[in-house]
Amino acid sequence: MRLFRSVNMAYRYLLYLGLLLSACVKNNPDPAWLEVNEWVLEANSSLNGEEGQLTHNLTDAWVYVDEQLIGVFEVPFKIPILKEGAANIRIYPTIRVNGISATKMRNEHLVPFELNGVFVKNQTLTVTPVTHYKDNVNFWIEDFEDINIKLTDDPNTSSAHLTLANDTLKWFNGNYYAKVMLSATDSIWVANTNQDQQLTIPKNKQAMLEIDYCNSVPFTNYLLFVNANGVTENAMVTMNKSPLNALRWKKIYILLSEVITAGPNNTNYIQAFRAFHDTAISSNFILIDNIKVVYF
Repeated sequence: MRLFRSVNMAYRYLLYLGLLLSACVKNNPDPAWLEVNEWVLEANSSLNGEEGQLTHNLTDAWVYVDEQLIGVFEVPFKIPILKEGAANIRIYPTIRVNGISATKMRNEHLVPFELNGVFVKNQTLTVTPVTHYKDNVNFWIEDFEDINIKLTDDPNTSSAHLTLANDTLKWFNGNYYAKVMLSATDSIWVANTNQDQQLTIPKNKQAMLEIDYCNSVPFTNYLLFVNANGVTENAMVTMNKSPLNALRWKKIYILLSEVITAGPNNTNYIQAFRAFHDTAISSNFILIDNIKVVYF
């Protein structure tokens, strides 16, 4: 796919930058240092809470100093800066597309962190980057807090059912999250966002699906095209299972924009999910929360 070819090329370029940076440090044994802590995602007061729960998985950062790309680094990190004096520092929130570590992409829905600092030889400038969603971003959110749930089990194919649960709440769950239990009897789960929740998303602009999840069995996300020709199903990403003794909530960013841009015009979009019972696992379940489509 074109996106992943371009992302992989960028990744090779960044590896080259890292090697170049290492070589420069050997030739400049007394650099200044930039230390960057993990990201903080804040509310944007202009959005009045429209962005929902502020969970994130901003694992990396694109770093520019005086408009020059220094590289992409996993937070937290400490890197040498081969200059002294005042400088403009711009750090971009970066995600791993579809959960793949080699596909690092700037999240264009979030503002970069920027400051003017001073680099001093053999001293460390430490920053904690803060970001928030941009003013012009749109959201479609299902956080399972409203009685009218926007995600419905398929009555024709789904034997397992989505229910609301609150027995092990985390701070980001609010009052409820969704739970699906699969068994030998209830062996298939298929669910779609409701037909009245179809979205119109423009082409050639970044669009993401964000999901918080915890699962002992794999489940797959689909993007459905709805247009005059009917409904077309596009498998997007499968969330791999976690061992029962290592279960934890995770967050993933699924890139929608490439499929949307390559698809037909005059199309609306809905989300779908599918999972199957695994006889090798003693407890088959999926927990989901804060399903969020973010787009311009």
